[in-house]
Amino acid sequence: MNKQLQTFAISILLALVVLSGQAQTTAGTSKDHKPTEKVETSYDKLAAEYFSQIMGIALSASSNLKLYQFIYDWIGTPYRLGGDSKKGIDCSKFVFELYNKVFNTVIGNNSQNIFGMVNPVNTKNELKEGDLVFFKIRSRSITHVGIYIGNNKFAHASSSKGVMISNLDDDYWKKYYYKGGRLLGHFQ
Repeated sequence: MNKQLQTFAISILLALVVLSGQAQTTAGTSKDHKPTEKVETSYDKLAAEYFSQIMGIALSASSNLKLYQFIYDWIGTPYRLGGDSKKGIDCSKFVFELYNKVFNTVIGNNSQNIFGMVNPVNTKNELKEGDLVFFKIRSRSITHVGIYIGNNKFAHASSSKGVMISNLDDDYWKKYYYKGGRLLGHFQ
């Protein structure tokens, strides 16, 4: 999705949030101005539905919307080895920036030393939103890292297409998948 379309979609989402807030204010008071039941529609619910649709995953009310907003904002950023900005970024810097901005956690600066900071997750079925996924692409050592977002999908900076969402079940990723990992102390 191009940046203009992304900006337009976010504007629509924000307009819905404002309208939802006005509806809550109107529906949330009675004649004597005492709060009544909240209207079901909330920003979190709207945002979860929005990200569910654009990322092709089912989000729940407990999903970390800040995580999905961060990923969405970076989708389409070109790949650049050693890059660390929207002009170009590599896989480890993408994960580094995500953990820094979303979880206020500083992690390693390359896929191998990031792997040294995690508790391995035994099977793909045990992966949780926010876990890291590691790959050994044509190598005996870890060469690629991404962040698991649910439904067997992960976000990463691909050397061929930049920041994108891929499926762990795709033949290419299945072939090179090494392990998942949970940052020590997170997502327990």
